[in-house]
Amino acid sequence: MRLSRPSTPLCAFVTLLNDRLGESIVFPLLPYLLASFTSNGRTLGLLAGSYAIAQFAFTPLIGALSDRYGRRPVIAACVAGSVLGLGLFAITVSIDWPAVPWAAGGTLPLVLLFAARLIDGVSGGTAATAGAVLADISTPDNRAKAFGLIGVAFGLGFILGPAFGGLLASINVTLPVWAATGFALLNLLLVLGLLPETHPPEARRALPRKRDLNPLSALQRVFTNPQVRRLCAAFFLFFLAFNGFTAVLVLYFKQAFNWGPGLATTAFLVVGVVATVVQGGLIGPLVQRFGEWRLTLAGLGFVIVGCLLIPLATADNAPRVVFSAVAILALGTGLVTPCLRALVSRRLDGDGQGAALGSLQGLQSLGSFIGPPLAGLAYDLLGQRSPFWLGIVVLSGVAMLVAGGLGSGSQNTESGTI
Repeated sequence: MRLSRPSTPLCAFVTLLNDRLGESIVFPLLPYLLASFTSNGRTLGLLAGSYAIAQFAFTPLIGALSDRYGRRPVIAACVAGSVLGLGLFAITVSIDWPAVPWAAGGTLPLVLLFAARLIDGVSGGTAATAGAVLADISTPDNRAKAFGLIGVAFGLGFILGPAFGGLLASINVTLPVWAATGFALLNLLLVLGLLPETHPPEARRALPRKRDLNPLSALQRVFTNPQVRRLCAAFFLFFLAFNGFTAVLVLYFKQAFNWGPGLATTAFLVVGVVATVVQGGLIGPLVQRFGEWRLTLAGLGFVIVGCLLIPLATADNAPRVVFSAVAILALGTGLVTPCLRALVSRRLDGDGQGAALGSLQGLQSLGSFIGPPLAGLAYDLLGQRSPFWLGIVVLSGVAMLVAGGLGSGSQNTESGTI
């Protein structure tokens, strides 16, 4: 059968890997890539958040298009957009703009960089569509195994991106962006040459109404549900705070400790390794032992501790303290994200699961857009350490929302034992 072609899971896996590699290669190097254009936190925060807002706005449409017209053309278009976005970013940071008379001192480079990030974000529905491909070719018996490819691809992306990014940046700081563009191009060739259509015409759906494609409408619905409203607010604020201070993290390393790309990418490599270990192997046994509610609160505690350690580091002990701090941050995030999702899922009936859990992805994207510009503004106006202190305040509020978001009966019936 066409659906069981061996190249299908390979193409889906490479697409998922490309989705993570593009971000994990470029993000830790942003302050170094922008050094000749700007050094302020506001611009960095807006650039970091622009990808998320584009993804937030267009992911529902991309999912609907794949249900209507099939997976293959949508994945091909999205990966082509990734090639275009990354390629434009690579070209922009590689041009010697002061030597271009008509562009010297202007805003054109920044306009192109924002356009590149927005294009990449608009086409960021590749992960969801690749996941739909895996669902199409799976049976109920092997679906968990097929979906395991998603976790493997994301884990590898978070590890390989900083590793190769740091290695290539030691040669030339723009080289990692070109490498990410090349991998996206390889992904596109694989999709065009080897990926069959996995969504047959008889299974396709008509496009939904425009109102149903509005991501804000989905968020409005979930916040009107008193069962999950408090936990969803906690989920949104967590990603607002976390993505806020991580957006200025490398800029802080660069300006406070004079770190180069090598040390900065190593910090993100530590994050990738720890997060992969936690979510890939530890989270299941830990949930069985302690339950999602306790692990969410413990994870928030770890994130707060990691956030506290970073501004306390000095130039003399920075590598030791920072690497310990980001490992603690990764541990905490690896606990909070799946456990908080599970808490929301636990409080819903079967009919409301899909819509609410899809809304959580929207909340994550929205928080990832709002947090970085706010943190960048605080970085410029209130001081380099202020995003971390503000992050601690917001995370403490998240902990209070989670602690009060479950009644005593819910806590008692939650899985896990002491």
